[in-house]
Amino acid sequence: MAVDLTRITLRPFKLSDVDDVMLWAGDDQVTLHTRLNTIRSREEALTFIRDACIPHPWRRSICIDDRCIGIIFVSPGSGDERCRAELAYALAAPFWGQGIGTEVVKMAVPQAFSHFPDLLRLQALVDSHNKASQRVLQKAGFLREALFRSYIIVKGTVRDVVVYSFLPSNTSSPPHPTLC
Repeated sequence: MAVDLTRITLRPFKLSDVDDVMLWAGDDQVTLHTRLNTIRSREEALTFIRDACIPHPWRRSICIDDRCIGIIFVSPGSGDERCRAELAYALAAPFWGQGIGTEVVKMAVPQAFSHFPDLLRLQALVDSHNKASQRVLQKAGFLREALFRSYIIVKGTVRDVVVYSFLPSNTSSPPHPTLC
């Protein structure tokens, strides 16, 4: 049964999300192509929420009817790299293939540009084998820029990544006025 996309929200994490986080972050299939370690216990989930999610400048719980079904986050650069940020996300497997990932990325983009005033470029690095995530980004308006070979080690394996970017000029919106 398809999910009504209007029921999706992005909000800061709460400690009470622990059991929902366990459902997706404890699934090796969900964390396979990510740098997130699979969470194996409720205590690990609480630590992850408390120490990695809540204090992060822009890490959001992907929710349906306020139940956490995944994560999306934007990690900004600093100093001379403050004009760019990296977007990453993970979604519970039962929700794959329903347009939720695309909807969530579309929701996150304007929030990221609003939250980080110096941001001119939002980028995502996707495992070259993760074709579904590449489609999500393309549908959300990101442009494929490059393949970086042997770029990152994920769970002990050297991986190629595809680089996608979103610049306000990718759309009909006016360019961002702030210069780095």
